[in-house]
Amino acid sequence: MGASLRAVRALVLLAGFYLLGVVLLAVLAGIDYAVIGTLHGPALLKVLLVSVVLAVPIVRGLFMLRSPRDEPPAGITVTDAQEPLLWQAVRETAAQVGTRAPDEIVLVAEVNAGVSEDARLLGLLPGTRRLCIGLPVLTGLDEAQLRAVLAHEMGHYANFDTRLTPLIARGRAQLIRTVGHFQERAAKKVAKEVARQEKRDEKRISKGKKAKGVDTTGEGVMYRAMARVYMAYGNFYLRATWSTARRQELEADLASVRVAGRDAAASALRELNALGEAHAFYMDAYATLGVRAGLLPRPGEVFGGLRHFLEARTPELEALRRELPTQPVSPYDSHPPLAERVARIEALPDDGRADLPARLALDLLSDAAATLAALEGAVLTPDALALARVDWDDLVHAALSLDAGREAEEIRAAFAAEGAVAAPGLAALLDAIDADPAVRWRVADRFPKSEEAAAATGRAAREFVRPVLRGALDRLVTAELTADGAARWRMSWTDSPELLYPVADFEDRLGTALDAAVADRPDTEPLRKLVLAP
Repeated sequence: MGASLRAVRALVLLAGFYLLGVVLLAVLAGIDYAVIGTLHGPALLKVLLVSVVLAVPIVRGLFMLRSPRDEPPAGITVTDAQEPLLWQAVRETAAQVGTRAPDEIVLVAEVNAGVSEDARLLGLLPGTRRLCIGLPVLTGLDEAQLRAVLAHEMGHYANFDTRLTPLIARGRAQLIRTVGHFQERAAKKVAKEVARQEKRDEKRISKGKKAKGVDTTGEGVMYRAMARVYMAYGNFYLRATWSTARRQELEADLASVRVAGRDAAASALRELNALGEAHAFYMDAYATLGVRAGLLPRPGEVFGGLRHFLEARTPELEALRRELPTQPVSPYDSHPPLAERVARIEALPDDGRADLPARLALDLLSDAAATLAALEGAVLTPDALALARVDWDDLVHAALSLDAGREAEEIRAAFAAEGAVAAPGLAALLDAIDADPAVRWRVADRFPKSEEAAAATGRAAREFVRPVLRGALDRLVTAELTADGAARWRMSWTDSPELLYPVADFEDRLGTALDAAVADRPDTEPLRKLVLAP
């Protein structure tokens, strides 16, 4: 089947999504018309009522097929006057691909780039075109790679081998959204009923009655049945147009090659694969590390710190660039596996553009630092924006010191529960151990343990809990040293944070002192001299 025939088939299936609702409504109307002349009174009223109940989700379905106006994405919209170089690159790329440039450019916080349209009539009528670009993408790519990504995204709206291609791309995107709407509505309906029944059972239990349990079998059955019909058709459409969508993805890849060159197009896909995981790790381990301590990095560094992380983690990123997914995300995924896409691109003839210099994509922005700071104001919550802003070193030290303090509470609480100490600081704990060495094992029994450790007795039991007790004492020492300012956490872009002790050989001496404190015949003196001595 040729490309044009595949596109026409997809267009017919697309129209069938509307036709399905119309046919279902016509069937219900026909049934109502037939029974009006044969039934009377309550029987007729019951049939008409059932028809209305069935018609409601069908009508809702027809309205759901209309493209709702999307909420503006969380980000900052930039004009041509604000970012002339970025707009120039986007317009030049659109012209090279053979499609119109977007009407808006929105900078967002995700590792993502995409073009969308506020289209009508299931995507058949074009509307406002919006390009969303993640600032992490600009941070991680050079300009040639960025143009390759833009060419791919705008390529979905180009007329490669049939003028129906942009229509099918818009229609497929809208159907995915429509099926998602149905799934979301059905889930909300069930969740609402579950909450109602759980509340009912709580009232019954409070009155001394037996709970009936949760059963949503009959709740909204008509709605869910009609939703399943539409979702089944939508899934059928997605499967039926899979080959067309896959072809469009490969054509879009070729568009990126034509615009940016073979090597830039392939390296952009590899870089995005690495950037996704790197960004997720950075946000969790760095950007939001201080939130629990009420801190954020300096303005602009929440997202801007990613560039430091990428510069420092070259070996890990190189491994991610090589390790590409070999399987599609789902049966309906229009994208071939990333490894296959990259292999297809790299198998193309050398186009001589491998060594062309390319500036960093972030350099396309007029003031990258100001833009990174402005994005924080657009996407962070008011509570996050109200947090104190500190340098990276202070943030890491405060966050990890807080963690150490919380972790130390475990051993403090265990000694207090044994009645061994009144004020469970390190000095009091060591006094308790000197007074009753066996208190260590009773305290250790309060810590979580494996089944094997729980079943052990005598010396074997002590060998299981000895490292647990040692680790708890180590955490307590860390908490007290950082609280007193005697030790400080130092952040690192290349590795985990490092705890800097008061003197060079402190860590080795601490290990020896902890071993002595948890020995069968404890000696707390080394730990006292090392940590508690003035």
